[in-house]
Amino acid sequence: QVQLVESGGGLVQPGGSLRLSCAASGFTLDYYAIGWFRQAPGKEREGVSCISSSDGSTYYADSVKGRFTISRDNAKNTVYLQMNSLKPEDTAVYYCAIRPRWCGAVVAMEFGYWGQGTQVTVSS
Repeated sequence: QVQLVESGGGLVQPGGSLRLSCAASGFTLDYYAIGWFRQAPGKEREGVSCISSSDGSTYYADSVKGRFTISRDNAKNTVYLQMNSLKPEDTAVYYCAIRPRWCGAVVAMEFGYWGQGTQVTVSS
């Protein structure tokens, strides 16, 4: 069964850090680009970051550049999102999803096999 499972969310104070994980089962991530998306209440799902399979190239939304880092460990079939200097506006449910090889346009409709999401809350 093809499945993506996110973990690592939680409650953190502004300025804090979290590391999200996206673990794949039922298939290998080697040939897929993995995207991280987030959705806050009342807002559309937005692309946060992505890492391609072919050359490891990365994408970051302007709102997270310099604060978030995406990485992949193919041996563990897992992708990570290190989030530093968190802000209240980063509060959302974070999801991972895949598409073949290249990130391309990091928009939700281009990705599939969505995980269940993990809640990130940044608040004092």
